[in-house]
Amino acid sequence: MNHLTRDRLRLPLAFAVAIGCALDGTSASALELSNQGDSVLNADLEAIFTAIRSSENYDLVGNRSKGSSSWREGYIKYGLSGGQGLAGNGTLYGAFNLLSSGTWGDGDAAGLTEGSERRTAVEDAYLGWQSGNLVPWLGEDGVDISGGRQIVTLGDGFLIQGDPVSVGDVDLGADFDRGGAYYLAGRKAFDQTAVLRLGGSQGWRGDLMWLKSDNRFQAETELAVANLEQVGELGTLGISWIRGLDVNQRFAEIIGLQERDGMDTVSLRGRGGLGVENLELAGEYVTQNKHSGRENAWFLESAWTFADLAWSPTASYRYSRFSEVFDPLFYGLSRGYGTWFQGEVAANYAGPFNSNTQVHHVSLKAAPRENLTLGALYFDFNSLEENLGNLGGRELDLYAEWLVNDHLLISPLLGFYKPDRSSEQGGLQLGGNSTNTYLQLVLGTFF
Repeated sequence: MNHLTRDRLRLPLAFAVAIGCALDGTSASALELSNQGDSVLNADLEAIFTAIRSSENYDLVGNRSKGSSSWREGYIKYGLSGGQGLAGNGTLYGAFNLLSSGTWGDGDAAGLTEGSERRTAVEDAYLGWQSGNLVPWLGEDGVDISGGRQIVTLGDGFLIQGDPVSVGDVDLGADFDRGGAYYLAGRKAFDQTAVLRLGGSQGWRGDLMWLKSDNRFQAETELAVANLEQVGELGTLGISWIRGLDVNQRFAEIIGLQERDGMDTVSLRGRGGLGVENLELAGEYVTQNKHSGRENAWFLESAWTFADLAWSPTASYRYSRFSEVFDPLFYGLSRGYGTWFQGEVAANYAGPFNSNTQVHHVSLKAAPRENLTLGALYFDFNSLEENLGNLGGRELDLYAEWLVNDHLLISPLLGFYKPDRSSEQGGLQLGGNSTNTYLQLVLGTFF
């Protein structure tokens, strides 16, 4: 591995984005094939395509030169899902889906794909059981047991939101190719899981999880997770403990994730409106015990919806801070653009990557129509320790989310990113620190 420096690699590694607008406010529907009493069988289809142009490239892995990149990505996820009632003894459910992905053109602006990636593989393959009303003191479906290959989320994705990193066929010292579609990151399922969920939608609830990644760019990390939450009218409070059980040492040494084996991460979080209509407050504090010492990350966020104004705009502010070598694990998007991939250019190509940084984030979105959302996102990044890389900068993203009908989503985005430093000055942008104009168009269909 000639070009990927140790300092860059020990920065957080979940660079890919799981297209949040396709999942925020829209739920993928399924085509019902059969519905006979307690037995339901569905055909699932999710297809997303994007065309992207970045006027600047980034020296993340040493295979890009100054100039622009234009590329296209896409994936199709298809298969079956269903459930079977067990005559008053709960419900058995499951899914089996394949996913085909690819990248065309120049490859992404950070050089993690080359434009030649193609792959078809199993994405979802899981079975589960829900208790129905068998355990009434835990609520309806108060016991939920599942296992297999599936997406798992913790909280709002600050630490765990599936396993979305999807690099391509680039020389990083080993084969990390996961089929491309780096920005869209359609492959989100953990390879092996065992999940026990206890409790209903209100009151006390908890989760016990075992997660095993087959993603080499995540060093095939294995985790144990314990989570406890209290859900009430004022909001949700949660505490979680994540234990790193194992990594693949070969891939961990290349990527810089050796410390995940035996690492303990504890999170305390809250989200809710405290009973005030149109208000949302959120915060999370994470402490991480690594072999090299203790790291931490935290954020505070507030949002207000002006419900009496035209288009019901929502304005929000968030401050987040990630210590010098904090490992953000498997973070992702759970509430649309900006969470927790902060900035379309910064989060995917230019950095910072939720480590060694503090971020001021302001957003504004409005809905001129029920099926149309317009938004603006601003980010101000500042590195904490410049010896680990100076990836400060500012980014403005303007976007739209248009749900044409129940099955078609169109989302254009225009971004402007201005780094503090060029690659020659300790940053990542090649050829200078001028403003990058970034264009992308996402099309999604769901059945």
